[in-house]
Amino acid sequence: MASADTEGRANFPASGGVMAAKVREFDWAKTPLGPIRQWPVALRVTVDLLLSSAFPKCLFWGEHLIAIFNDAYIPLIGNKADSLGEPYYVTYAEAWDDLKPIIDKAWAGEATFIEDHLIPLDRFGQLDDAWFTFCYSPVRDDNGQIGGIMDTVVETTGKIRAQREQAAERQRLVSLFDQAPTFMAVLSGPDHVFDYVNGPYLSLINGRDVVGKPLRQALPEVVEQGFVAILDEVRSTGKAFTAFGAPVNLQQADGSYQDRFLDFVYQPVTGVDGEVSRIFVQGADVTERHAAEQALRELNETLESQVQRRTAQLNQVWRKSRDVQVVTDLQGRFLSVSPAWQAILGRDPAEAIGRSFSDYMWPEDLPAARERLAQAATLPDRVDIETRFVHVDGTPRWLSWRSTTEGDTIYGYGRDITAEKQQAEALRQTEDALRQAQKMEAVGQLTGGIAHDFNNMLAVITGSLDLLNRRLGDADPRAKRQVDAAAEAARRAAALTQRLLAFSRQQPLRPQSLNVNSLVSGMSDLLRHSVGSSIRLETVLAGGLWSVHADPNQLENVILNLGVNARDAMAEGGRLTIETQNAHLDERYVARHMGVPAGQYVLIAISDTGEGMAPEVVAKAFDPFFTTKAVGKGTGLGLSQVYGFVKQSGGHVKIYSEVGEGTTVKIYLPRYIGVAEDEVASEMSDLPLGEEQEVVLVVDDEPAVRQFSCDALMELGYRVLEADGAVRALALLEAHPEVALLFTDIVMPEVNGRKLADMARGVRPDLKVLYTTGYTRNAVVHNGVLDPGVELIGKPFTVEQLAAKVRHVLDS
Repeated sequence: MASADTEGRANFPASGGVMAAKVREFDWAKTPLGPIRQWPVALRVTVDLLLSSAFPKCLFWGEHLIAIFNDAYIPLIGNKADSLGEPYYVTYAEAWDDLKPIIDKAWAGEATFIEDHLIPLDRFGQLDDAWFTFCYSPVRDDNGQIGGIMDTVVETTGKIRAQREQAAERQRLVSLFDQAPTFMAVLSGPDHVFDYVNGPYLSLINGRDVVGKPLRQALPEVVEQGFVAILDEVRSTGKAFTAFGAPVNLQQADGSYQDRFLDFVYQPVTGVDGEVSRIFVQGADVTERHAAEQALRELNETLESQVQRRTAQLNQVWRKSRDVQVVTDLQGRFLSVSPAWQAILGRDPAEAIGRSFSDYMWPEDLPAARERLAQAATLPDRVDIETRFVHVDGTPRWLSWRSTTEGDTIYGYGRDITAEKQQAEALRQTEDALRQAQKMEAVGQLTGGIAHDFNNMLAVITGSLDLLNRRLGDADPRAKRQVDAAAEAARRAAALTQRLLAFSRQQPLRPQSLNVNSLVSGMSDLLRHSVGSSIRLETVLAGGLWSVHADPNQLENVILNLGVNARDAMAEGGRLTIETQNAHLDERYVARHMGVPAGQYVLIAISDTGEGMAPEVVAKAFDPFFTTKAVGKGTGLGLSQVYGFVKQSGGHVKIYSEVGEGTTVKIYLPRYIGVAEDEVASEMSDLPLGEEQEVVLVVDDEPAVRQFSCDALMELGYRVLEADGAVRALALLEAHPEVALLFTDIVMPEVNGRKLADMARGVRPDLKVLYTTGYTRNAVVHNGVLDPGVELIGKPFTVEQLAAKVRHVLDS
């Protein structure tokens, strides 16, 4: 016969679902709740209700707050999904101090509802901020006493982060608006409340405080002038309203009123419901232009007796206006040109008389401009056009033209909008640069993670092949060749992962002060050998070159990489030139290149006379895995490695190329104020070995990597102890005071290698430590540079590299 508890399990809980099944199968006898058959009615009823709910819920029962939760609660808890039956303070140890006051209130019989509460939780292997809206409600047992707490919860992390991103985006737009030359404002709601105004708008209204106020209250003088009615119509119809030269009477700082004339647009902004939620206002104060146009109109409308007076007024505007005014015939030949022609284009107005508009236009703009001028000759209304004119110095100037035809004469008015166009283009380039930087950063994070995983696998492969090769010796030549081939493939794979790390700016660098001229001179023979005899190598090294602070090995790799690329671009031979010089990147240059600080740099330029690259290829050249070479001829990581190293070194890299003319890659490394160091190279001919009395403790959570490290160290003559984590390692250190070296991985769960070393040195201050990792975003590498005094060997490593590094650390 089935036991009572078994029968109880079969009938309870009655709900279906994953957690209902787990509750039935769980061994509750091992918890303070006891077997299900002993549960009080209140607990059983509450659990049944909880498990049948589609809303995320968790019940904490008894004085130990034993957890029982439903299916909807599982996605909220990540790696805590196996916490069924655990006490609250165990499952949520990291949040216990924060939530205990709320739990105490529930035990006292008081329910608590909290919205968007920040709780740092370890749900996915690390402590992350999360936000929740939840209610902690007391649950009473069969005796009417409080027996548990019901947590009804919704995660709002996505909402909070979205709100923060929206706020950041709003701030970016506000920053763009603040830099705009035209006035801008945003009005919301049926009362047209000012949400935002920029600097030019404040200047227009004499600095009045209008943000947060309805239009009627903020600018009462415009109510009776019809602007509120226009805004109401825009809001009700959803159609934009545009005006040119609209008059508005505005109050001045001294209390008086002044007429201004405005070009503006009221642009409705619709929400997700299709209704107008805001109105965007943009425009320009054209009072000066209006005065000039008014003067021209009044000149033709005045009586003959007023001609001289009106002419004098017109002449004053004609002479003093910063905007150019012209009179032409119907063919666009100048009859009269105002003095502003000289100020804007640097040309004598007199020499323009009798010549055509097209004589001064930017060549690319001529077709469209001629079409518009033809319209101006046939249309009675005014015609607007924006086009470029050629300044006397050969540069373009943007002019916004407005023309009116009267009879056989065209009256034109041109405003210089070059600065506005340049600012708009600068904003566009900045946005493009920001998007490119964000793309490269995202791809860098992805490639860095991939490289880390590859390095762990390659550490086992290369190390095992190395050990196998040593044990094979010369007994089986065929097997040795196969092992050597596999080892070479593994080394090439390791080189690829290093390029991935270089691009993602996650390779550990060992920078030192360098004389770049000495480095280039020292590798000239290597470069000549690498590029071949069909290519002439030239070096142009500047005298008095500044020092830089960079990793010499990585810099040599970069120059060699670019030299090989240049060789591949010159299949028929050519010239490779490496040039150095001191350079200064000024504010004007760095404004066009996001993330590049202004200052002094050392320039290394590598130029070839090869086939060159099209602009669309240059734009993608630094992207990882992008290559124009044939299959099997390139990985697409060479230029990515260059990009990553230069950026990680605080520098800048730029490609200049033209199809058929060749390519120049310019590398800018920051100037280092100091004396360049002399690099001393040494080679170790004999494999340094250990002795049995020298004990090494190997700590790595990856079994295969740990096994290889142990085998290699024993092969080298050391006595080896091993541990899969901090707890075991500390116990071994206490039991074996003879341990001379701690050899530990850095990236490990729970306690990383850096924390383990700190804990070990707290007990053994004299303990030597050697770190290893396949990833540099960890506790001993900051900004790509090793912490002072840290000894690190990167994965994958060979037996020879391990032997040399361990001997160096033990003997230091």
